[in-house]
Formats: sequence, structure tokens, C-alpha cells
Amino acid sequence: MNSTKMIAAMLAGAAMAACSSGDINIAPSTVSTVNNTGGGVNPGPSICGTIQRGGQTISGTEDGDGNCRYDALFTGPGQPIVDDLLLTALPNGGAHIFDTSLFIGQTYRTQAELDANGISQGGDGPTLTVQPGATLAFTNEQNFMIINRGSQLIANGTQAAPITFTSLSDVNGTVGPTDVQQWGGMVVNGFGISNKCEYNWIEPEAVGNAPLEPRYQGGDKANGQNPNLQLLSECSIDAEGSAGLDESQYGGANDFDDSGIFNYVVVKHTGATQGNGDELNGISFGAVGSETVVNNLQVYSTFDDGIEMFGGSINFNNFAAVYVRDDSIDIDEGYDGVITNALVIQQQDDGNHCIESDGIGSYSSYDDGIPRQAATKAAIITGGYNSRPTINNITCVVSHNVPGTHDPGAGFYFREGIWPVVQNAMVIGSYAANAQPLNQENYCLRIRQPETVAAAENGDLELNAAIFACQVQSFGQAIGAFANEAAWASSLNSQFATIADNTAVDASEAADPNLVLTLSGAGLKTVSQSWVDNVVDGASAEMRTAPVDSTGDGAPTFLGATDGTDLWIDGWTYGILPGARAIPLWYE
Repeated sequence: MNSTKMIAAMLAGAAMAACSSGDINIAPSTVSTVNNTGGGVNPGPSICGTIQRGGQTISGTEDGDGNCRYDALFTGPGQPIVDDLLLTALPNGGAHIFDTSLFIGQTYRTQAELDANGISQGGDGPTLTVQPGATLAFTNEQNFMIINRGSQLIANGTQAAPITFTSLSDVNGTVGPTDVQQWGGMVVNGFGISNKCEYNWIEPEAVGNAPLEPRYQGGDKANGQNPNLQLLSECSIDAEGSAGLDESQYGGANDFDDSGIFNYVVVKHTGATQGNGDELNGISFGAVGSETVVNNLQVYSTFDDGIEMFGGSINFNNFAAVYVRDDSIDIDEGYDGVITNALVIQQQDDGNHCIESDGIGSYSSYDDGIPRQAATKAAIITGGYNSRPTINNITCVVSHNVPGTHDPGAGFYFREGIWPVVQNAMVIGSYAANAQPLNQENYCLRIRQPETVAAAENGDLELNAAIFACQVQSFGQAIGAFANEAAWASSLNSQFATIADNTAVDASEAADPNLVLTLSGAGLKTVSQSWVDNVVDGASAEMRTAPVDSTGDGAPTFLGATDGTDLWIDGWTYGILPGARAIPLWYE
């Protein structure tokens, strides 16, 4: 852990150590605070966040209901937080309520501006530290949150005291369980690699005979990023939500950048459309580096995607996406991180892909008929700049909705030059509770575009150890000698349940003796399953071969998001387990 993270974590820990018998004791402030709604000066302590601006100390305002309120005098578009900020866990479940957007760090639109202000990596800018158990809420759909390049979010919650980012409607109890667009969502910007930028992976005319440089030294990520890697032009890509004062950018040449800590964090009711037409996700990660720590993250009820990675190498350990209306996991622009243990549950009547993944940003803009563009696209793949994620142990519960808010419900979609490795997976999308006429878009697996099809043929796209149970097995793309994706995957280590056209099967019960997926988990039928207990099409679904498991050793013993004994979703997630949800899971 770097020094910035260590100090921030110590501050959060010290604040928690001051707790006794459930009460949070905050040391009295020794400075005056400005009441930002009335403009007057209030002497004495404040439990609200405090900043310095223009020679004044400005604090949020206690509203009489145990909350702290922050308006445009504290922060907002065009007025970001430029110094470190601590937001504590308020007594009695109070929330930090923002009447405007919260931007941490200044937006620098060019590399020259970044250099002039000494911003080259995470930690150079301000840090927002959020204490375990704290809640941040936003008042309307135009408000969202940005962690800019060089800045960090230290949200180091615990299983007993998770950190929540949500809407005012959630805090005051007026939100519906599946309501979305209650506030914008989160945007995190880093200095990682995006293949929408130009590096010395090909010989640009302006540079001459620059050598082809791979993404990593020796081609191995473990050896570190290639020290000869260079940006050849500006790499400041407009992040989602960028318009006017809401503008922010991401991108650089450091896949090991550090944007902070997300530990036991829940993000709820997001996804409003912003001024530039973007539909914000639960969290958008723009070129966020692998030194960023993400352990135990949930998105709940989002209008657009759950998480979307635009390049970068951020890793996720224990991720839950519940009631995402578009793609629960979206990948693009050369993202090559690792996602370990993921649980996706769509709504009964909404949701698009469990995973939608692209290899090359702006893929459709490349014209293979123009030699230079074709060479650039080929060089992105040769140098390892295409998306190459690894996803270990994932459970997708897909509803076969048509058409849904965005598109019909489906499983995995790999396209545009991506080389993923997915192993120990379950994609389950057949339930009597949601019987629909057969629709080709309700597929379990789809592979598209020549570069991705070739990757499947050559072994660069790996789908190891998966069970699929959908009304439509695959979309129908031929893979080499195989007629479709299902036939290709079945020839390796995956198994597909045979489900008659226009017939929905309850895959979570033993109602059909030919399809037995009795899913484990205390009070939950959708977490994982041991291979030895599965029966698909009347036969054991144990592996015919033995690919590596998520630790890299030996044959997998279980499929899905958890082994059923380490129920990592317990105690902090929302909407899944009884006692921590407003409605039962629809397929129960």
C-alpha cells in the first residue's frame, strides 16, 4: 500500500477506534465553520465534511435529521474539491447529502495542463476518504461523482460497516426496489492505457521508424509495463458525462496507476442521462490502474451498465451486480484486468448482457481497406493492447426478457478483437417464471467479428469450465469447423443444456430430471455449484478435462461466484439475501 493509502486508512481506522457502544465520537473542530446555506459563521465542532476555499473554512450543514447537507458553495461543477476531504460515518445512520455533483480533483484537459500542475499519477491530487459505515447520497439525476486523474477515493469499508453511495430518495425511503436514474453514478479516471490513444506500437508517419513496443516488458504483465512504452499524441479521452463544466478525462501510459480503495462498497439507483447524452453507469472506470484496490463491490438497480472498464488494468475481487438494466459487466478499449468471483442477477423483465466485451475502442472507425488503418488495428492486437480480461468464477442469472430497457436479456457477448479468458462459469437463463417465445437475442453465448472469431479458433479466446442453460444456446457464428459457438465451446470444457424451443425450464429446481442445477448458498439458490452434483441432459456435468481453477492450480471443484462455504455476499450486499432486501428474488 502506498503512503497516501496508508495514511488515509489510518485516519479512517482512528475514527472508528473512537467508537464506543455504537456511538461515533468525533473530536471537536478547532476552527470556525461556515454554514454554507446561510453564509454565517458557526463556532464550535462540526460532524460534517470541511474544506478550505478562498481563505475560509467551509463545512456542510447539519439539517436536524442527523444528515449533513452540501450545496454549490461547497462543491459542484466548475468547483471541484482540490484538497483532501474526510467524510465520517454519521451517528444514527445519517447521510452526507449532496445537492450538486461531487468532483474530487481538478479536471485537466491536456497532458500539458497535467504536467504544469504536477499531476502524473494517483496520489498527486486530493484524496476523498470515506469512513466505514458512511452513506453519501445525491439529490437528483443530474448529480454524479467524479474521481479525476491523480485523485483517489479511499472507501475502505468493512463487512459489518459497508460504505454506500446512493440517492436521497433511498435515504428518505421513497425509492422503489428497482428504481433507477435517481442520481447519476460514479466516474473514476486514471492514467492507464486505452487503445483509443496512440502509443509506439506502430510506425506513425510523424515519428518515422519507431519500434513496435509491446504493452508489457517481455510480453508478460507480471514483469511490469514496458519502460520504452511512449504516448505519441495527446491521451485525454472524454469520460462519460463530459459536457461543459461536467467534463473530465482519462488515459495515459501507466497501467499500474492507483485511484484508491473500494472495499465493501455498495452503489445504488444510478444511471441518469447527462448533458452530453451519456447514460451513466453504476461506476465507469476510465483507464484505472491495477494498483487500485477493489474488494467486495456491489452495484444495485442501475439504468445503464453496472461497471464499465474503458482500458486500464483494475482488478476486482468479489463483485455483485443486481438489477442492472443494460450490461452488468462491460469491457472496452484494451482492459486487461482480472475479475474474480462475480454474481450477476438480472430483473425478471429487464437486463441485457451479463458480459458485453469489446477488444478495440472505436473499432468500427477502422477501415481494413486502408492499409494504415488495417496495420494499426493489427498492431493493437500484436502488441497486446486489445482487451484481454480474465474472469474467474462467475454466476449469471439472466432473464429472457424481450425487449428490455436497452436490449433483450443474454449471457456472454465477445466481439471487436477481444481475447478473454473465462473459467468456472454458470450462465442460467431458463425459468418458468418468465416464459417467453423463443427469441434469437436471448442467447447464452455470442462471438463476433473476424479478430475475435480467429482468437477462438487459435486458442487466444478461452472459455474453460462453463455450464450454460438458456433457451438459445448461441447466436450461430461458425468457429472454424464448428457450426456455432455452442458446438465450439462444447468441444472444449463447456456443457449446454438442451432446452426445447419455446419451452422455459426452471433451472434452479430438479423439476426436469435432465437438467439438475441445485444451486447452493444459505437461503440463496444462485451462487455456485460443485461439478459433481450437476446433471445436464441426463448425464453428469463433471469436467471431461481439467483446466486450471481461479488460483491457477489443478481442476476446478466448483462453478460460479463462490464455493458455497465462503458466502462473501453475506452481511453487506443489498437485494440478494433475506433480511437485506425489499423484494424476494424473482426466480425463488
